[in-house]
Amino acid sequence: MRQPSPGQRQIPVVVLAGFLGSGKTTLLNHLLHRSGGSRIGAIVNDFGAIEIDAMAVAGALGDSTVSLGNGCLCCAVDASELDSYLERLARPDTGIDVIVIEASGLAEPQELVRMLLASEHPGIVYGGLVEVVDAAEFDDTRAKHPELDRHLALADLVVVNKLDRADDRDRVLGLVHGLVDRVGVVVPAVYGRIDPEFLFDCKPSEERIGQLSFDDLHHGHDAEGHSGHLHTAYDSLSFVSEVPLDPRRLMQFLDGRSEGLYRIKGYVDFGAYDVRNRYAVHAVGRFLRFYPEPWASDPRLTQLVLIGSGIDAPALGKELEACKSDAPHTADEHGMWGVLRYVQNPEDDLRDPEL
Repeated sequence: MRQPSPGQRQIPVVVLAGFLGSGKTTLLNHLLHRSGGSRIGAIVNDFGAIEIDAMAVAGALGDSTVSLGNGCLCCAVDASELDSYLERLARPDTGIDVIVIEASGLAEPQELVRMLLASEHPGIVYGGLVEVVDAAEFDDTRAKHPELDRHLALADLVVVNKLDRADDRDRVLGLVHGLVDRVGVVVPAVYGRIDPEFLFDCKPSEERIGQLSFDDLHHGHDAEGHSGHLHTAYDSLSFVSEVPLDPRRLMQFLDGRSEGLYRIKGYVDFGAYDVRNRYAVHAVGRFLRFYPEPWASDPRLTQLVLIGSGIDAPALGKELEACKSDAPHTADEHGMWGVLRYVQNPEDDLRDPEL
C-alpha cells in the first residue's frame, strides 16, 4: 500500500470469505442493518454469471456496491484492477467508513489479502480476514476441501455460523479453535449475527466522554430480543499516557501480544526517539503497521484502543504502563529499528511468509 499523506483518512477494507453456503451474504446484510450509522461499501464477488449475492445486498447499499460476477476475484483481476474498484468506493464524497469485500465461496482468501497489501491506493488500509464457517456442514466441507484448515489458520476472525443447526456445536467450536492461529478470534453465530464492532467502529449515536466512541448496539433490538443470540461479548481496553513510550518495550509487547487480542489502533508518542512524528498504529490479528505522521498540535499523548475476545484487560494495561519511557531527553539511535520494520512497505508485504 502507498504511504498516506499526513492527515489523510484511510478506510479499512475487510475480506469476508468462506465456503459456498456458509452465510457470508447473510452476515453482510446483518452488518448493513446494524452499522450504527456507519456507511458500508461492498465489493461482492459472485462465482456464477447471475449475481445473486450482489442483488441480495444491493437494496441496502444502493450505489455503494461494486458487483463482480462470473469468476473468482482472486483470479479475475490483479491488484491494479482491484484499486480501480476501491477508488469508486473510497472517494471522499461517498462518505464510506468501511469497505467489505465479499469473496465468492470458491475464492482463495490468501490471494485476496496479498492483493490488498499490494494496493497502491493511499486511501485504504487492510482491515483483516474474516472467514465464515457453516457449523452444520463443517465436517463434510473440511473432508472435501482440506484447504479450509489453511484458510482458518490465516483468518483474523472466524465466524462459526449456523450453530443452531449443529448437533454437536461444542465439538465444532473446539475444532475451529484448534485450527485458528493464536491471535485469531472465534465468534459463534446464528444467522450471521455478530457484533459489528468486531469489524469496524460504528459511528456513535451521540457524543460520549471518557468512553470508546462506539454506537450502543442495544438501541435496536431484534423482535426476539438479544437473549437468544450466541455471539460472545468482546473485551476492550483504552490506554492513554502523557509519558512517551519506549519503542523497544512496546515492540516486545506487540510481538508477544496475547491470544485473542484482535485489534489494536491509535497513536503512539515515542518522545525523544522521534520528536517530529507521532505513530499511528494499526493491528488486525497478525497484521501490524505503523504510520508516522507529523504532530499537529499539543498535547502529545499516546492513545490506544485494544479489542479482543477473552483478553485480560487489566493485565494488558499493566504491560502498557511498563512501556512508558523513563529515558533522558536523548535517545538511542537504534531504539526505533523494531518499529521501523513495520512502517508500511509494499515490497515487504508481498514477501511476508505468514500471508
